[in-house]
Amino acid sequence: MSLTQYKTVKSRVQRSELAVPGSNPSMIDKASDSGVDFVFLDLEDAVAPDDKLQARSNIIQALNDIDWKAKGVTVSVRINSIDTHYMYRDVIEVVEQAGQHLDTILIPKVGVAADVYMVDALLTQIEESKQIGHRIGLEALIETAIGMANVESIAASRGRLEALHFGVADYAASNRARTVNIGGLNPDYPGDQWHFAISRMTVACRAYGLRAIDGPFGDFNDPDGYLLAAKRGAALGIEGKWAIHPSQIALAHEVFSPKQEEVERARRILQALDDAAKAGKGAAALDGRMIDAASARMSENIVNIAEAIASRE
Repeated sequence: MSLTQYKTVKSRVQRSELAVPGSNPSMIDKASDSGVDFVFLDLEDAVAPDDKLQARSNIIQALNDIDWKAKGVTVSVRINSIDTHYMYRDVIEVVEQAGQHLDTILIPKVGVAADVYMVDALLTQIEESKQIGHRIGLEALIETAIGMANVESIAASRGRLEALHFGVADYAASNRARTVNIGGLNPDYPGDQWHFAISRMTVACRAYGLRAIDGPFGDFNDPDGYLLAAKRGAALGIEGKWAIHPSQIALAHEVFSPKQEEVERARRILQALDDAAKAGKGAAALDGRMIDAASARMSENIVNIAEAIASRE
């Protein structure tokens, strides 16, 4: 193991993340009771330009009026991108008026590490000025060619950054990729056309202690397609996925929650290796297969996730 290591910045249960437009107060109310792990209240793409100011007011009211923590929901706000004139007022108004109830800010279309630094610096000043009692986290959307080209340096941003999200729709547009459904597979491509991007982002996350989250699957009438997309991401190390419709929440939980038999086997592996260590052995056999220190690390991941989910619920 290298002497250069980065510990996990912040552990949160983030199997599912419901996208909710800030311009629709009734959807915000329903989202808080949906059973989702995360909600992000959107000021960006889901809100028309003429509705952005009202959406900001709606979100501030919802953050203050709804007891998100009591409902077991982590709440985030997706601000507008830093190349718009909405962005700075999004941060200032939301955090100054409701920052005490906000867990994270999701920054869209991050292209370079300096984009994260800009929001971090602004957020730090507001927190100090308003004496907000907790540190608001940052999450970054990797959804452009320049963002993916710089994903390692973005992930290396220290401080508030907790997670990276893969924004497949804008990423496809940025790369001029041909798609048939947001997050789905083009039948003309022999395999998973998003494999490289998701894998690269996930490796960057794990290298620097961040959570890795997959973005939307556009056809909410295709649960099987959603499940397959989520399973492909999970196989690469993704730990959660967006839901653009409440019906996708349970699907995300199904994929990103360890099965009981997985947890039981992980505990058996840890016990077998503990027994082997007491006998002076570095490896052991379990169910006809060799297990060693790498097996222990994988098993610890499963047990830790299961315990975190149990604690949340």
